[in-house]
Amino acid sequence: MASLAVVILTLNEKENIRECIETASFADEVLIIDSGSNDGTQDIACSLGARVVERPMDESGFAGQRNFALTQTKTEWVFYLDADERLTAEAAEEIKGIVRNGTPAAWEIRRINYVMGKEMRYGAHRPDWSLRLYPRDSVQWKGTVHEQALITVPARRMRACMHHYTYADWESYFQKFNRYTTIAAESLHARGKRATLFKTMLDPLFTVFKMYILKAGFLDGWFGWVMSVMAGFYTFVKYLKLRQL
Repeated sequence: MASLAVVILTLNEKENIRECIETASFADEVLIIDSGSNDGTQDIACSLGARVVERPMDESGFAGQRNFALTQTKTEWVFYLDADERLTAEAAEEIKGIVRNGTPAAWEIRRINYVMGKEMRYGAHRPDWSLRLYPRDSVQWKGTVHEQALITVPARRMRACMHHYTYADWESYFQKFNRYTTIAAESLHARGKRATLFKTMLDPLFTVFKMYILKAGFLDGWFGWVMSVMAGFYTFVKYLKLRQL
């Protein structure tokens, strides 16, 4: 019978890792690729039966970590799960069925996003589809922040969903904000991109319009407006850092 590894990338995820691993415990292996946590993440993961491999993140970014994970397991299938995500019982059963059936395909799962405890239905954090389940020999990754899977099999969609508990508070939001805007700017710079004054001024405004109006963020009320503005601010800061580079 085919086997499955759930791969989780971590860096100081003490608050999340226990519940994350518990929802993945149905897998044949839970593999943690840790970038150097110093908050006890690794100890918690090991105590729950996960296998931890430490690898500092280099210039290859998240794609490099995901590609490295493929070399660290022998299972036929891999599912990539973030530390702040939780698989539902329905998703676990569907994943087991897909692996058991063995049809060569990559599978998207619908992700329900929660920001500071609030379920987001529209706008910047509306539910999205994420490609996560693969035959191990059918995927490679590229990109640093918004990494992309390159697959050699057809893509299909699962019926079940998972939950994404992103940003518990504003402090954690801005910690990730600062980290991701830096990585995004460095990635753009490495690809020869430049932030013109025109783009730096107008792209953030268009991002707010897109998230609040085109993506119906206004239907999420006041918080929908806040997160639309923050999406624009993310774009603005990313370009500011790119200009500095």
